[in-house]
Amino acid sequence: METSESRGPCSLYILYSEEADRYYAGISRDPYRRLAFHNSMERGFTSRYRPWKLLYVKEYPSRIEAQRAEKKVKSWKSRKMTEKVIKGELSV
Repeated sequence: METSESRGPCSLYILYSEEADRYYAGISRDPYRRLAFHNSMERGFTSRYRPWKLLYVKEYPSRIEAQRAEKKVKSWKSRKMTEKVIKGELSV
């Protein structure tokens, strides 16, 4: 069943921490606001690796589709695959 939370566009985003040489994938309706949050939050996984840069954004028609793409990227556990997505060599 689709709820108001799952309706409307949502984006997959990939962040990069140059300092830690690490990627992070997530979803948000506003990835630029989310980037600001990751760079300012006091606690949590992403707070350890600041500053983050937004390297990739792809909008999906719904939150559910964006979640599927995020799950796919995270399931690879592969830096090479993530980099292929960023470069546009691989579609999710």
